[in-house]
Amino acid sequence: MSDKTVNYADISKNGLWTNNPALVQLLGLCPLLAVTGSVVNALGLGLATLLVLLGSNISVSLIRHAVSDAVRLPAFVMIIASFTTATELLMQAFTYELYQILGIFIPLIVTNCTILGRADAFASKNGVLASTVDAIMMGLGFLIVLLLLGAARELLGSGTLFAGMDLLLGPLAADWEISVFGQEYPGLLVALLPPGAFIVTGFLIAAKNAVDHYQQEKAKAKQAPKTTGSRRVRTTGHIS
Repeated sequence: MSDKTVNYADISKNGLWTNNPALVQLLGLCPLLAVTGSVVNALGLGLATLLVLLGSNISVSLIRHAVSDAVRLPAFVMIIASFTTATELLMQAFTYELYQILGIFIPLIVTNCTILGRADAFASKNGVLASTVDAIMMGLGFLIVLLLLGAARELLGSGTLFAGMDLLLGPLAADWEISVFGQEYPGLLVALLPPGAFIVTGFLIAAKNAVDHYQQEKAKAKQAPKTTGSRRVRTTGHIS
């Protein structure tokens, strides 16, 4: 498909909302639920996933005409594994403490079905520009959900926001921590545990479904035919 025939607005809406990988496709839930106990963890994993998705989509799009169907999926997995390794090495070099916190979930980006799915379903059939936009929007959609989940769990569990941001952004972000509920807040432990991740994710999915339902009902109301003028009932029983 030529990039000139691609609707970039639809691609953007698809990645950010309509077909969001976390809230609609329900892909990548293992790291989504496991490491989103804080904003910094969510941001670190989200950016790593975005980088791998962007690199793999561009690479797959570039070689889409040179790879046969027999080796297509193995080739895609190798590309994703290469970018995952590169991202892992970058995190070890520049954000080592955060890398240790995220642990095995950085290498496990290789198994994220969102990345392989976009490579196979979109990048292998579209040009570089369209594949780049698709990767950015899908990655941002996943990142936004991670941030919302991480912020909600950190706020409820610890009463803070942006704690430990220096692990990712360096000394510049050392004083970014916001104590929302004060030092006396006891914390809601369940929010930091796996059950809390499931509960918050469920509320996010429910909120999205509610918004979609509202928009559908609003669209139906606009499309409903409107009756104008008055009608008279004649003695013949016919309505005019």
